[in-house]
Amino acid sequence: MKVTVEPGGLGFDVAPTLTLLRAAEAAGISLPSSCRNGTCRTCICRLIDGQVRHTIEWPGLSAEEKAEGWILPCVAEPLGDITIDAPLAFSVFGD
Repeated sequence: MKVTVEPGGLGFDVAPTLTLLRAAEAAGISLPSSCRNGTCRTCICRLIDGQVRHTIEWPGLSAEEKAEGWILPCVAEPLGDITIDAPLAFSVFGD
């Protein structure tokens, strides 16, 4: 599956068993993170297109935030190709 990160136009592939955060790191894309268990909200970003499932029953998001498309990449797995809005993301390779 493919992930596109806006607004920078970065992209990476992700296997169905990896979280977005782990797949991004493996591809050299840095996303903000801290706890890696869905509670601190450091990695919060908006899902623009596609669907994800969270690996924990109720991540640190309110019902309203979930309805608005906010996700936590540290505990989110894509269900197909997706696009996320993560303005602080960058390539560790400088491209």
